[in-house]
Amino acid sequence: MRTIIAAAVIAAFSPVIAQAQDRPQIFPTRDVAVTYNVSGQGQGAELTMQWSAAQRLMRMNMPGGMGYMVADHQNQRGFMVMEAMRSIIDVPMQEAAGMQQQLENARFTRGGTEKIAGADCTVWRYQGEGQNGEACITADGVMLRAEGTAQGQQGRMQATRVAYGPQDPGQFRRPQGYQSMQMPQGIPGMAGPRQATPR
Repeated sequence: MRTIIAAAVIAAFSPVIAQAQDRPQIFPTRDVAVTYNVSGQGQGAELTMQWSAAQRLMRMNMPGGMGYMVADHQNQRGFMVMEAMRSIIDVPMQEAAGMQQQLENARFTRGGTEKIAGADCTVWRYQGEGQNGEACITADGVMLRAEGTAQGQQGRMQATRVAYGPQDPGQFRRPQGYQSMQMPQGIPGMAGPRQATPR
């Protein structure tokens, strides 16, 4: 009797289980640095993203050496470093993680396969709250291409170089001797940062 009940439960829930499993790995499972061409709203730039897989840390280096953003997925916090101002700004996790966090709760549909920057990836259509698009992601969680719409804005990014290898832990730490700033309304553009206590 128990066997019959167990079989019935498995049969009832197997479509749900299959659907839950049919989604990409969205966090790299090993250290990697990826250089992307990014375009959107009539502008383009090149940026590099670094991943420390074990600590689930992501660093996005802004174009032109302006600074960088670090997202700590394990502790759900992030900060931005502005090199010209020698300042650090704490930012909400949704701002620091960007698309990565949005994809955590998105619904996915598997597509075909591609080879980008010398690596194989699977195409996934995704849809989530206020966003939809397509991403090509490797089996070990490296996004090689993404394009779509989020909050009414369109964008596209594609990898030009993928370099696996250990990432320097110091790249993900808050720099010493920089001024701590507060951003009441998030990323610069709404209200400017206001000075706080130095660190």
